[in-house]
Amino acid sequence: MKVFLSRRAPNPRRVAWVLAEKGVTDIEMADVDLFKGDHRTEAFLAKVGIANVPALELDNGAVITESVAICRYLESLHPEPNLFGRTAEETAIIEMWTRRAEMMLATPLMLTVRHSHPALAALEQQSAEMADRNRQAAERSLKFFDRQLAANAFMAGDRLTMADIVAFIAFDFARMARFAIPETTPHLLHWADAMRARPAAAAGV
Repeated sequence: MKVFLSRRAPNPRRVAWVLAEKGVTDIEMADVDLFKGDHRTEAFLAKVGIANVPALELDNGAVITESVAICRYLESLHPEPNLFGRTAEETAIIEMWTRRAEMMLATPLMLTVRHSHPALAALEQQSAEMADRNRQAAERSLKFFDRQLAANAFMAGDRLTMADIVAFIAFDFARMARFAIPETTPHLLHWADAMRARPAAAAGV
C-alpha cells in the first residue's frame, strides 16, 4: 500500500498519527507538495480522482480518500490499539465526539488558518471575514469540550480515540493563526499537554 500525504497539513497528519499509534511501518509514504501543485497534476488526479490529500492506494489499485475513512480502513487491518470503538455503544460515542471535534473545532480552525496565514494565500482566495468568523466559532466551542474533559481523560472517555487525534491536530495547526487554548479552559489545556507528550504527536511534523 501507498499513502499520499503532505507534510504538516492537518488531514494527512491524522493518518500519519494513526499509523504511528499503531506502529505500522510497512506502508510507503509519498509526500505531495501542495505549493508546487503536485495534487493537481494529471497523474495525481488520474490516480486519486480529486485534488486532495491524504489518499491511500491499496495493493489492488483502489484508492481511498478522506482522512477518517482511511484511518477506519487502517484500523480494520491493525485493530490495536483501538481508536474507533469495540462495542456498538462505544463506537457510537466515539463517532459522536469525532464528528463534534471535526465540525466544532477542526473545520473552523483549518479555515481560520487557510484564510489568514500569508503563506497559504497561494492555495486560497483569502477572506479576513471568513477567518474571523471561523475563529469565533471555534472559540465558542472551547468551554463545551472543557466540560467534557473535566470528567474524562480523553474526548470520548478514558482512552485515546480518533476524536482526540482530530481535535488535537486542529489545535496544533491553528498555532499558525496564533490561536491558543486559553487558561479559562484548564481541562482542555491539561488534555492538550498530554496529547503533545505522546510519541505519535511528532508524526507528520
